[in-house]
Order: sequence, then structure tokens, then C-alpha cells
Amino acid sequence: MKLSILQQPTLLACLLIGFCVAPLTLSAQDDGTNGVNGPPNILVIQREFTKPGKGGAMHERSEAAYIHALEEGKGQPHYLALTSLTGPDRALFFSGYTSLTAWEQEEKSVARNAALSSSLDHAMVADGDLLSQTDSSVWQMQKEMSLRTGNLVGARYMRISEYRIKPGHSHEWDELVKMVLGGLSKSVPEANFAMFREVYGAGGNAYIVVTPLKSMTEEDSRIGPDTRYRDAMGDEGMKKLASLESSCIESEQTNLFSISPKMSRPPESWIKAEPDYWKPKAAAPAHRTATKPTPAAAQ
Repeated sequence: MKLSILQQPTLLACLLIGFCVAPLTLSAQDDGTNGVNGPPNILVIQREFTKPGKGGAMHERSEAAYIHALEEGKGQPHYLALTSLTGPDRALFFSGYTSLTAWEQEEKSVARNAALSSSLDHAMVADGDLLSQTDSSVWQMQKEMSLRTGNLVGARYMRISEYRIKPGHSHEWDELVKMVLGGLSKSVPEANFAMFREVYGAGGNAYIVVTPLKSMTEEDSRIGPDTRYRDAMGDEGMKKLASLESSCIESEQTNLFSISPKMSRPPESWIKAEPDYWKPKAAAPAHRTATKPTPAAAQ
């Protein structure tokens, strides 16, 4: 049975309620804090859409060439890779920076390294054979619109929601987010997420809400019945939220992604925090005990 507006949380509130204990950290620079350094100010997202049948292990092997080139060339770039569980087949690569200047400096460091640039070019050609489309975008962290951010330790999945705001309705979006944050802060202590605003890229006037997940059990909890938020907002609060949402949101979509250690190049602090996850040791070959052949039975 479909719930009435007064019985159900608004769409935004549903997607912001995250039942996980490992909020987002995406800082690409290694600051020696074992991965506990908060979301980056600038988030660069590169997307690679794979051709049918060209994802999975095939894409992992192709991306390994990039990682090998960066390791051999002592390149600065570090990034987090995600692979899609829903939506089109694609991989997302997150790189975090303190500023656009820091991003520029990293790009220049690669360009100055002729051997590294050549290796990356070769890897790009091979990777391109697997892809149908690529794009990139730049996002800025919205601290005042985020809730209880922290680190990625223990995270294995991510839920990413994108909202596109109608032109001229940003003030209503701001009011909507403020109300949702107030309600979640009081009623759902485990809720946490990082919000970013699109600065450069296709479409414009967009926000993404990023919530790391330790397991899909957390998603089961989120989509199950929970009246805490609705009770905290009350009937009048829910009416106002529904009105604001209808007025300012042009479109929205939410997808689930799996974190890919094999396609990521995490900073050293992340590896120190979870070495078995980011850099698992190769299994030792099975030891075989030599045995003498069994004598043939007497004829």
C-alpha cells in the first residue's frame, strides 16, 4: 500500500539517512593520519563506461597498467576506484585535493616526468579499447550541508545520490537541506554523509550525496520501516519538506557502487589502516609432499 506524504519521509531525507559507521574520506594527499583526514575540499570524478562484456577482470587488468606505471614512475596521483552495481556499467575514479591549485600541481608533476607520461599514454590506449565513453567533473565539498563525516576505514560500498536543482530555486534547496539536517541530527544519530556541489562538468547546478557502506546490511536497514525522522519533523514539517522538494528538485538518481581495491591507488595512510584490504598478500603455494609410487600388485 502506498504511503501518504504525511506517512513517509521526503525523498531527500530517505537518501540522506545512512546506517553506516565509516563516513567519507577521499583526500588523495597522504598526511600520515591513517586515513582519518576528512573529505577533500575539491573532488575530481572521472567516469569510464565499459563496453558490454569488457568490464570486470578485463577492466581490472587494464587499470593495473596505470597503477604499475605510477608506481614505477613514483607518480603523485592517488585515487579511489568504484565499480557500478546499478545503472550503466561504469567505473568511477575519485581524486581529492585541497584546492584546484593542488590539482594543477599534480598534473604538472606528471607532465614533467617524460617516462611516466609515456607509460600512461600506452596504458590509456589499451584501456580505451574497453570503453564506450568517458567524462570528468569537479565538485566542491559542502561542509555545512554534510553530516558527521569521517573516514573510509571498513567501507566496501558507496551509495551516491545526485540532485539537479531547478534554475532560480537554490534558496529553496538550501532551506530543504537545512531542515533535513536538523531532523536527522535530532532523530537518527547514525546518519552520516558528505555533500558536494558541482563546479565544472556537464549539466550544472547539481549536488551529490556520498555515503560509504560497510555492507549491504546497512542498505537493508535504510530502506526498511523507520519512523524516527518522521516523528521528529511532525506533520507540518513533513508538509513543508514535500513542498520544497517538489519546488526545487528537477531530477534525482541514486546508485550503488562497490569499492575496487584492484583499480585504486590509495595513499599510504589508507594502506597502513587496512593493509589486508588494499594490499592483500599473495597466497603461498600449496606444499606438496613427495610420495613414493605404490608398488604394483603381484601378477
